[in-house]
Amino acid sequence: MDEHVDVLIIGAGLSGIGAACRLRATHPGKSFAVLEARSAIGGTWDLFRYPGVRSDSDMFTLGYEFAPWPSARSLADGESIREYVRHTANEHGITEHIRFGHRAVRAEWSTSTARWTVEVRHAGETTRISCGFLFANTGYYRYDKGFTPEFPGVERYTGTLVHPQHWPEELDHAGKRVLVIGSGATAVTLVPELAATAKQVTMLQRSPSYVLPLPSTDNTAVRLTRLLGTRLAYPLVRWKHILTTLAFFKLSRLRPELVRGLIRTANQRALGADYPVDVHFNPRYRPWDQRLCFAGDGDLFAALRTGTATVHTDTIETFTADGVRLSSGTELAADIVITATGLNLQLLGGMELLVDSRPVHPGNTLAYKGMMLSGVPNFALTIGYTNASWTLKADLVANYVCRLIGHMDARGYRMGTPRAPGRVARTTPLIDLHSGYVRRGIDVLPKQGPRKPWRLNQNYLRDVLLLRHGRIEDGMRFA
Repeated sequence: MDEHVDVLIIGAGLSGIGAACRLRATHPGKSFAVLEARSAIGGTWDLFRYPGVRSDSDMFTLGYEFAPWPSARSLADGESIREYVRHTANEHGITEHIRFGHRAVRAEWSTSTARWTVEVRHAGETTRISCGFLFANTGYYRYDKGFTPEFPGVERYTGTLVHPQHWPEELDHAGKRVLVIGSGATAVTLVPELAATAKQVTMLQRSPSYVLPLPSTDNTAVRLTRLLGTRLAYPLVRWKHILTTLAFFKLSRLRPELVRGLIRTANQRALGADYPVDVHFNPRYRPWDQRLCFAGDGDLFAALRTGTATVHTDTIETFTADGVRLSSGTELAADIVITATGLNLQLLGGMELLVDSRPVHPGNTLAYKGMMLSGVPNFALTIGYTNASWTLKADLVANYVCRLIGHMDARGYRMGTPRAPGRVARTTPLIDLHSGYVRRGIDVLPKQGPRKPWRLNQNYLRDVLLLRHGRIEDGMRFA
């Protein structure tokens, strides 16, 4: 064996750095390492480099509870988020524990030794690291390949075709005709940013999404910080956002038509009385069946009002040499086509998982408290909220893992395994969204049971009770 650590963390993005900080604070005597396949800290925020990339959750909850977000900007740009994660890692002594360019490709648990053995590829060589606890913070999508549908006739197109997940540094869109295919958060962010310098930007959507204008700067944070200072103001502003987001989600579930009407009114006010809101911003699904999109300071609507950007709601019949022809017969010419068409789901960064030589397929397991897999010892993974910021859930998971490790140490346990209940008559996917990327990859996701601890709450307050104060022994088998 090349090396052994007590805890091995996979991933140095927001959740991986947060997990390492929590582990170091609660178990300073534990040895640990962080494996990162990329060459830098940041995860998603280091990968995505398209123009205007920014948070789609407020930074007071996307930021760490223990490291106050240092700005009043609620919707922040990608570079600011990368710098915040890097600064947090440096300040908490995590950076020196990160192995960059190290990709975990296979992990096998041995009951006889109560250890994981992880195969790691680095610079063309394979090494092995053993650990007592394996903690995956790899997100749930493929970093190396975004999703692009098979567009008819795309081989005829003579312009530039780009997926936002793989944005070329040298791409110059100034003065060009740009077509953005998609209606999700990426498209909503890209369109106004490109419209500032492009000749014309068109957003082509097969169906509308909910888009809500929000101020980029939190004035409450400005006033409270001026009055109390950052350390005292941050938790107050953070809880304001937690409760506001939770209340809005609950209202969306209880009174979906009311919320639909509220969003429609905001859209009509932002776009003007004559704009066909019901054509381009009135989805067929209910609010929060898919994630809502936010337009910082209403920038998308401003671009549409001035005419530097337009929206077409239609389907593509075929690509042409100069652009696309729609099912309605309309032809859209474009020098650059951007396929903001989504992600490919992938758990554990593609790492193979085995327990005593038996392959583990996450899609065949039950998720324990939304963070462990039935029958898999000493292992946790982080999957954030779909109706709130990722980091809120990630921090709860990291705290729980630290509690679990402390519980095992105090009682002399070397192995803790979620024990699946008996026959489960009804299961649902771990991620409860109707988005295309979830439906496409539904088989790779662990399942949920009908009740806790096998049911994931999309509710931060309930999860605080379950993960910070709930019984560790509930549903677990220790040895």
